[in-house]
Parts: sequence; C-alpha cells; structure tokens
Amino acid sequence: MKIDKHPVVSREAWLHAREELLRKEKAFTRERDRLSAERRALPWVRIEQVYAFEGPDGWQTLADLFDGRSTLVVYHFMFGPNWKEGCPGCSFLADHIDGPNQHLKHHDVTLLCVSRAPLQAFQAFRKRMGWTFKWVSSQGSSFNEDFGVAARPEDIAAGTARYNYGTSKDPGEDMPGLSVFYRNELGEIFHTYSTYARGLDLLVGAYNFLDLLPKGRDEQEIMDWMTYHDRYEDEPAKAVHSCCAE
Repeated sequence: MKIDKHPVVSREAWLHAREELLRKEKAFTRERDRLSAERRALPWVRIEQVYAFEGPDGWQTLADLFDGRSTLVVYHFMFGPNWKEGCPGCSFLADHIDGPNQHLKHHDVTLLCVSRAPLQAFQAFRKRMGWTFKWVSSQGSSFNEDFGVAARPEDIAAGTARYNYGTSKDPGEDMPGLSVFYRNELGEIFHTYSTYARGLDLLVGAYNFLDLLPKGRDEQEIMDWMTYHDRYEDEPAKAVHSCCAE
C-alpha cells in the first residue's frame, strides 16, 4: 500500500480498527512470552575448550570475560583482520549497546563485543564511534568459527559454509551473531543460546521505533538506508553485507 493512498476514516472507525489490532498485539506479546520461555528452557552445552581473548585488560579467558557475573552476552562484531572499519550493520547494532549496558551490569549480566581482528586494529574505529563497551579480539582462536560467525575460505569455495543453522547463500569469513553463556557457582561455563541474521533485529532499538511508524522501516533491502552514525551528513547510506538479510 502506498502511503499517499492510505485510507482516512473517522475517529470512531479508527478506534474500532485500533482495538482490533490491539487484540492481535496482545496475542503476539503472549506468544512472545511463550517463545522466550522456550528459549530459556533450551538444553545447554558445556564449554570444555579454553579460549583466549586480548582486550583492554590484557589476555583473558572466556571465564574472565564474565567479570564476576553469572551471564555473559557476546555480540560477534564483524571486523576482519585487515579491515579499517567495522561492518556498518554491526555498527548500527553496536550503537544500541552502551545504553542497556548501564543496566545489564547491575542485573548480573556482562555484555561485550568480540571480533577476529587484532585488538589494535579496531581502537581508532571504536574511538571514532564513541563507544564505551568492552571489545576484545579473538584473533588466533577458533571462537568465531566454533560459534557460527566465521567460515573457512575452503568451505566458502566449496559452497559448504554454514550460517544461521543452515548452508549459507552468501557466506563470509566474518558474519554477525550473538551468543549467550552461563557460569555456575562451580565455575563451569555453558553455551545457552546463539542467534544470527534477522534474529538480531530485536536488539536494534531504532527498528522497534520504525516499526511503529506509517512508513515502517522504508527499505528495499535490509539496512540499505543507514550508515555509520558519524556519516549521515557526509555521504548517502550504503547497503551492508548481505548476510544480515538471511
């Protein structure tokens, strides 16, 4: 439906339509609550491998990244070893991390970003973006590959690379995702959840606002309208890596 051809009705007719939609919204909310409960009920996988990360506090293990809390949320930020800038789509999502992080750390949750690039490779970009969240490098480990956000060149060439729990149509050596880990009182670490591609939409607050508006997201391809937050005045938005649309 073209927005300039949108129906216009009386206030009474609008209220009737709004009440009908409200019933569907409430049903959706209840279904989302049920889905969230099923997510929490997923079985866990014990993490046996020791991973090492380089960050602002030096070299740390996965256990160290919890920072004394029981839950660790890792955003797999697409920043390859030879990149000068992070993925625009990941940057769009990362703009939504510092705000929630002010509260999550007081709710027994540590949220941070991990990239394959060396630590020093993304320091200038992080400073430019003005982010304060912790961001560490997994360079030299299999962490990204093990959690589904990095494909080997030989798998890409063979068409067997996987992403988002299936064979990827457009794989990359770096792909976006989010993984959740839990650490119990014995110090055991478990992988509880991972999500990729459009499963990350929920984390993008700007999309939640746009979904309430008459024009919605107003994009032909996912994220084709946005760019780095410091470039909106300098150049038009560019489309991001197509893996975000799977």
